[in-house]
Amino acid sequence: MNSPVVPLPRSVIIPAFMLVSAILACNHVAARIAFEHGANVTTAVAVRSGGAAFFTMLMLLATGVRIGLPQALRGKALVVGLCFALQSYCLYSAIAAIPVALALLMFNIFPLILVLLAWATGTERPGLRAFLVMPVALLGLAMALDVAGLTTGRGFDFAGRWTQIGVGVLWAIGAAFSMAAGMFLTNRWLGGMDGRLRTLTTMSVVAVVMIAKGAGTGSFALPVDAIGWAALAALTLLYTAGFTLMFVLLPRSGAASNTAALNFEPIAALILAWLLLGQSIAPLQVVGALVVIGAIIVLSLPKRAG
Repeated sequence: MNSPVVPLPRSVIIPAFMLVSAILACNHVAARIAFEHGANVTTAVAVRSGGAAFFTMLMLLATGVRIGLPQALRGKALVVGLCFALQSYCLYSAIAAIPVALALLMFNIFPLILVLLAWATGTERPGLRAFLVMPVALLGLAMALDVAGLTTGRGFDFAGRWTQIGVGVLWAIGAAFSMAAGMFLTNRWLGGMDGRLRTLTTMSVVAVVMIAKGAGTGSFALPVDAIGWAALAALTLLYTAGFTLMFVLLPRSGAASNTAALNFEPIAALILAWLLLGQSIAPLQVVGALVVIGAIIVLSLPKRAG
């Protein structure tokens, strides 16, 4: 008989989730370094997902978990995997195009999209809190992205600013929508599946899709120097370590509100990108980023009983 899982104390789980966020932020910064040294998005996603799938498979084999999906779930698991393949490609494309912190901040609106998706499909109607939080989050995004170009020193310059960041923002929006769709379908179709097996299936689909894309179009691009290769290896190890640690922690996270600490990722990315890449954003954009993260944390807090 399995003993019940004992939640970790809040003083442990919050710093642990912040560590996960920092590891995943390091993964994204490593991806940007790999892009600057010759690798492209297809290569990075294929290597990262393939490495994560391989490690997860070893973990499942070591623990005696049966690897195999029921016939009824295979098509659904494939669709979910395709959603996450699109999310991975879009997010890394955004990271390659605009500052890492801004790409992650834009991507992290996916909880808001998930709320709207649940509402549109009749699954769950948003409460008053969601309706109040969403416009605040959008205002924070406008500040963080500096859509008006106010920090450029040229006054109001929406067109000029959009020329600078538009492509990257669109990629990040695509990542957010595909992430929300993947999570929605996962909860609806695969909620009863072992989380480790679900991770293996999803990562395997992502890896196969990216390998097929690269091989079919000849679009693989490898790093051109040792720094690029080190960054490619680092992003694979960091991604695998981050998600493995998150998988271990989630069953022991206790209150759902504790997972809000995972929203530390854009802040960690902002600090790391400044230290390692020389990327910096204006004070107005920092304030906007904090507004967005605060709004998402408020949205993720559990509803009060009664």
